[in-house]
Amino acid sequence: MRPRLLLVTDLGYPAAGRTYRDEDIDLAARLRADFAVAMCHPLDAAPLMAGFDLVLVRNSGPVLHYAEQYAEFRRVALESGTRVFSQLSGRADMAGKQYLLDLTAAGYPVIPTVDRVEDVGSLPDVPEYVVKPKLGADSVGLRFVPRAELGAVTGQLIQPRVPFRYEVSFYFVDHTFQYALHAPDPGRRWDLVPYEPTAADLAFAQRFVDWNTVDHGIQRVDACRTEDGDLLLVELEDLNPFLSLDRVPPGTRDAFVAALTAALLRMLA
Repeated sequence: MRPRLLLVTDLGYPAAGRTYRDEDIDLAARLRADFAVAMCHPLDAAPLMAGFDLVLVRNSGPVLHYAEQYAEFRRVALESGTRVFSQLSGRADMAGKQYLLDLTAAGYPVIPTVDRVEDVGSLPDVPEYVVKPKLGADSVGLRFVPRAELGAVTGQLIQPRVPFRYEVSFYFVDHTFQYALHAPDPGRRWDLVPYEPTAADLAFAQRFVDWNTVDHGIQRVDACRTEDGDLLLVELEDLNPFLSLDRVPPGTRDAFVAALTAALLRMLA
């Protein structure tokens, strides 16, 4: 019998510039060649997953909308030994935004981040700063704040609003690079086109994937190209990154699904 795969997704989530439903329905159809696939909403995952060999978390939406239920899902999965892809050991977005602080402190090429107003002096002096929740996602709660008004900010992340040429995303299955996409217009984040990374670009992205503690999973490294030509990490998505599979050539899409299928089967071995 084919292994039983529970694909966790929120088909109705209104994601700006993306259609979660289309991507996950197409992915489920492709995975049925090797798995018996069922789909469920993230709020239903905890009571259902015992009946499956593997849980694949896909476009399930920001967990801050159902934080208690997500915590219960993690607890049940970890206590029962349920195989979850991506692996729940990640220390990037699936654990909140603390990693941005950790990477800043460790000197990684990341948009510098602090979480105390007292530490703003360590950031570049710019007219505006990005303020966002530590458990945020999908730009929920993100706002731009003038430096003079930062004194009222508490318990949130603070970053300089960095001018950049464009954003670029690198997509990985386990630790292996699959493809890259970029948004040529900084004002149109999800208007993506294929991007051919240089060796330096790949080394940049690989460094963050290797830093993370996910051996089995999908990761998306989001970066911005500064006006000086450098890449800086924006986010390391290791829980449920949207894949923009509709923006890649058919051959790239087929190769990604093949890599994902092989990774899922390895996790079951």
